Amino acid sequence: MRTVRATAAAVTVALAAGAASVAAGRFASGAALKAAPGRPLPTEPRLTVHATAAGQVTLTRHLAALRPGTYGLAGDATHAVVGPVLDSAEHSADTVVRRLERVTHGTLERRDKVWFTPNLHVGNPRDALGLDHTDVDIPGELGSLPAWFVPGVRDTWVIAVHGLGTTRELPMNVMEFLHRQRFPVLAPAYRGDRGAPRSPDGLNHLGETEWRDLDAAIRYAMSHGAGRVVLYGWSTGAAMALRAAAHSGLRGRISGLILDSPVLDWPTTLRALAAAHRTPGALLPLAVRAAQGRTGLDRDRTAERARLTVPALLFHGPDDTLAPWEHSRRLADAHPNLVALHTVRGAPHSAMWNADPKAYEEALRRFLTPLM
Repeated sequence: MRTVRATAAAVTVALAAGAASVAAGRFASGAALKAAPGRPLPTEPRLTVHATAAGQVTLTRHLAALRPGTYGLAGDATHAVVGPVLDSAEHSADTVVRRLERVTHGTLERRDKVWFTPNLHVGNPRDALGLDHTDVDIPGELGSLPAWFVPGVRDTWVIAVHGLGTTRELPMNVMEFLHRQRFPVLAPAYRGDRGAPRSPDGLNHLGETEWRDLDAAIRYAMSHGAGRVVLYGWSTGAAMALRAAAHSGLRGRISGLILDSPVLDWPTTLRALAAAHRTPGALLPLAVRAAQGRTGLDRDRTAERARLTVPALLFHGPDDTLAPWEHSRRLADAHPNLVALHTVRGAPHSAMWNADPKAYEEALRRFLTPLM
């Protein structure tokens, strides 16, 4: 009888431990799959504003604060734009001084908590850039999807789709460039964005289901005068573009892909997001399995990448801790006649343009010229 009781107790403990592990994995997966658009990714450190002066802001010394290039600097009620590090400016050993380009809204005050964002602009194309645009609604699978349309004279449209932690304000970084090249630009929101329908389960599917909203944007473009489209995606938006190129009924009208920081291996990205939420290492595999079970994520997306039949330009670099650069290198190596990889060093996820806008836009110009 004692043996039976001991065995039963051991089984009960094991089942309880197993249930707790499953619950913890589910919790971790939920934290990783609920990246709110417009809020900082958990991998982005919070920095303290130590001082401001004419054209300068002093921040906590951190690798993030030393990044090359130009970035948005966001707080809970603030947005500013900062340029390069000012090495000659006076500062303490634990701070960094960067050029303060402008304060878009709010104020930067001492002790404010801020974070870097790739979004240089807030608002809409007219208010932020002086570009004429129309607010349009795209009929989507789950409901109406708000979008901006910036007109151009070409019959090839660029459909620009943001990714993790950003909004459709991100494509405004390159809208002026695309407008100078006379491309019409469509920048849609998709499920989970502000003003767009929620995903039925409230989770981000890392492009697995969201691509159908991009497909709706392609249909909208075709019904409103586009002859062909170039899909331009950041992060999970790039994953959406790849899926659309492989599965859309209108894939024959896609003439090219521009993929910035593409999420090509979602388990690695999900583990990085969960780890940034301080999930213990032992639970990370459970988080991946829980995410797969909850969202239906396809563990292996190599099949659709193998179907790549249109030219693609990849912007990526080894400092991206969310979407490993190695997968972009493999995609480029597997399609040497179709894929060009523009390597960007020192830039975090979705911020390849920010590190060196001139070089980035020159690579864009060369890629888009044959597609005009």
